[in-house]
Amino acid sequence: MEKKLNLLCLPFAGGSKYAYRELFTNIPSIFNVMVFEYPGRGTRINEDLCADAATIVDDLYKQALTIIHKGEYAIYGHSLGGMLAHLLALKLVENNQPLPVHIFITGTPGPSAPSRTTKKRHLLPKKEFIAEVKSLGGMPDEILASEDMLDFLEPILRNDFKLSETYNYSNKPALNIPLTVITGTDEDLEKKEILLWEKESNSGVEFIEMEGNHFFILQHQAAILQTIQNTISKLIKSPYHG
Repeated sequence: MEKKLNLLCLPFAGGSKYAYRELFTNIPSIFNVMVFEYPGRGTRINEDLCADAATIVDDLYKQALTIIHKGEYAIYGHSLGGMLAHLLALKLVENNQPLPVHIFITGTPGPSAPSRTTKKRHLLPKKEFIAEVKSLGGMPDEILASEDMLDFLEPILRNDFKLSETYNYSNKPALNIPLTVITGTDEDLEKKEILLWEKESNSGVEFIEMEGNHFFILQHQAAILQTIQNTISKLIKSPYHG
């Protein structure tokens, strides 16, 4: 029987459980992809938005508990999802829960990066805020062309930017979990801030660069999936084969 690994995915700002449909279109069959849902969007649209990191992590922790005892798993998060992946792992450690075999992070600097709190994009007036969102790329043309869709997404995006930009870093012990950090060559990220991920793991951090802007993940789907599969196969005793 083919061995499967649960890949727990945390959406980027503004994303729902459907955020990674394009990225994981051709995911190898050895993965069970499970995208978590934040309150206030997607299937939880009737719930209140939340911009408090501790509350969101508690919510993610409850979602994780329904999965992590069912076999080996890894965590993946892009941008905001990468920051929350780290916080979720810390929560799992604190509660003596089974830990992921690996954490994959794309498009975000280390949790202690000063730029996380110096940027206050969530406070920008609507026009400037939408312009900032558009500059990051990754938003479908049909949404960019629809004022109604932009009006609908603005409070969700503003909430998530606030979540990231008001997060207070706490210097906790490094994880005994290996990390892979992938960033785009054209992202507005300083290399020294990306390298801050090194202090968050005692088990090693692999850094990879791929061409593109903040949503380079949509240009390099096959390479990202191959990286995940190759990394997982090296880590465990019974290799996963696609």
